[in-house]
Amino acid sequence: MDKKYEPLFTPWKIGNCEIKNRFVLTSMGGTNLLGWMEINHFDKEGAKFILEVAKNNCGLVLPGCQPVYNPMFGKWLYKNDKMYQDLKAWMPEFHKTGAKLFVQLTAGFGRSFTISAMMEKLYTNKALRVLSKPFMDLDKITATASPTPNRWSDKVPSRALTVDEIHEYVEAFGKTAKKLMDAGVDGVEVHAVHEGYLLDQFTLGYVNSRTDEYGGSFENRYRFAVEIVQEIKKQCGKDFPVSLRYSVISKTKGFRQGALPGEEYDEVGRTLEESEKAVKYLQDAGYDMLNCDNGTYDAWYWAHPPIYMPENCNLEDVEHIRKFCDIPVVCAGRMNPATAAESIAAGKLDGAGFARQFLADREWIVKLQNEKEEDIRPCILCHNGCFNMCHYEGVANDQSLSDSLHLARCAVNAETMQTDKHYIRKTESPKKIAVIGGGIGGMETARVLKLRGHKPVIYEKSNRLGGTFIAASAESYKGKLRDLLAWYRKQMTDLGIEIHLNEEVTDVSKLDAAAIVVATGSKARILTRIPGYERMIEACEFLNGEKQVGNSIAVIGGGLTGCEIAYELCLQGKEVKIVEMKNDLVAQTGVCLANSSYLREYFALHKVPVYLNTTLKAVNDGSITCTDKDGKEVEIPCESVISSAGYIPTPLVQGNGNVHLVGDCNGIGNLRSVIWRAYEVAMKI
Repeated sequence: MDKKYEPLFTPWKIGNCEIKNRFVLTSMGGTNLLGWMEINHFDKEGAKFILEVAKNNCGLVLPGCQPVYNPMFGKWLYKNDKMYQDLKAWMPEFHKTGAKLFVQLTAGFGRSFTISAMMEKLYTNKALRVLSKPFMDLDKITATASPTPNRWSDKVPSRALTVDEIHEYVEAFGKTAKKLMDAGVDGVEVHAVHEGYLLDQFTLGYVNSRTDEYGGSFENRYRFAVEIVQEIKKQCGKDFPVSLRYSVISKTKGFRQGALPGEEYDEVGRTLEESEKAVKYLQDAGYDMLNCDNGTYDAWYWAHPPIYMPENCNLEDVEHIRKFCDIPVVCAGRMNPATAAESIAAGKLDGAGFARQFLADREWIVKLQNEKEEDIRPCILCHNGCFNMCHYEGVANDQSLSDSLHLARCAVNAETMQTDKHYIRKTESPKKIAVIGGGIGGMETARVLKLRGHKPVIYEKSNRLGGTFIAASAESYKGKLRDLLAWYRKQMTDLGIEIHLNEEVTDVSKLDAAAIVVATGSKARILTRIPGYERMIEACEFLNGEKQVGNSIAVIGGGLTGCEIAYELCLQGKEVKIVEMKNDLVAQTGVCLANSSYLREYFALHKVPVYLNTTLKAVNDGSITCTDKDGKEVEIPCESVISSAGYIPTPLVQGNGNVHLVGDCNGIGNLRSVIWRAYEVAMKI
């Protein structure tokens, strides 16, 4: 093992509970042991994921958060005895790994509860509201400290919880923790004075305007969280460990307004100064550990960092508050293992929290330990599979029901949390399979085919593997995407897959293969109807360095690709303008609000001109002409124009019984749709 990682493999204690190393799987919705947004039960798929993480040398494992009151069906978590019996029967198998298990319990989401268009209809229609109440009581689910706007929707406001309801939640935490302790669980984590969830909403002045014992003073605002740990200790004893998920600083300017790294702003939530006091207060109340990051749902990119956020984005603040308490402190948020190890060795940190990386590769700790870092399949911080609640102007949460009910899947690993349908099944009749196209779709198909026992052969017309993902990973901040590309290329080598570079296939009938997979991707949509279109630089031409831009650039298309290009140009110090036909930037399904809100707020902070509801009319020498939503003509000066107007599938041939299409040639999607489709096709052959 590389010596720089050794501090991560040292033991530590939470109260009297010894943890074998400093790696912590922090909780993610979907990796639940007792069900997620469904009737509570012992969840075998969640247990399988948790057990795999433990077997691969994670010291402390926290499954997905469990609401003590199920928001979907209105049942209290402590009332299902059968699932605790099932959990108790499973715990000895878990403990064979040497890991410890803390189950995270949450009071709920309050104003942060993710509202969809369907939920808006259920709430705004009085008859539907009554009919839906038994399985989705939105009035209770979204209740918070004081009447405030929901993070996602203006149509479903949040009322104030009553004191009796608060007491009911406190009692539920104690009863649930006792059942978990009796089932053999090593501890619990209270979720959360963190990320603007319900308990945090009580602590934050911009949400809590109560005048009773749960509002006003510092002690009153933290009373809910204090009463919970006191009740758990009363029910379970003082030696039963209780962790608290905790945000050091809210990084919030107001409702639906976050503060970006380095931004000067007035904090409306928890300041660093308040945290210095709060961590000692919470410790004295009975909490045995603080599991920390920053942010709220209004500043979601701190707790769910997209690739635009810096590595270790929360570490400095967490190290600071470590000085003000005597209990262990864990930091999460784009943590770099080497940096975490340095902090632990210096006594500035006790544990390192990681989450999405486990979705991409459950074995990553063992690979790190065995000096096989290049074999770790990296998380690319996209949120496409694990947490893709997306929001844009006029739409609350544009997310499929399947994604809502099945979080914690992974864009880059089709098997994660769906092993019932995605698993390697060896073939009984190995065949030679031609794969046309060496992009991510082609390589994933070949990888799975090879693992099954087939003989895939890749034909790639260019001189390197990667396809359009080479351009997609080109921006300076996309190192994780380049790591994924390197991982795929290494997989091709390690698996001994036959590859023909600089070999373009034009006639599939000439291929010697039992089956054919076409992964020929797509082509850029060229706006030939626009006068002067030939002056434009296509997005991939810019990203691949084929064409250079001037100092002043107009980006045509404010979807994710266009915004990421604009962001890269801003980082380069260029003068950028964005033109988008829709009424918001990144108005597309599958892009998490944590990602899209960062980009929107970055452009607003840096005063990047954004022309919404605006259509390109002509590209001139030194400017573009557009029309706004009222039909008014607008001329925008610029030296260069980058077109990000989307892509069109380019299948070499159409699919049939023996020919299968994967990737963008089968339909334009994202990396998740490419990889999952490739996996499924490879499993059918």
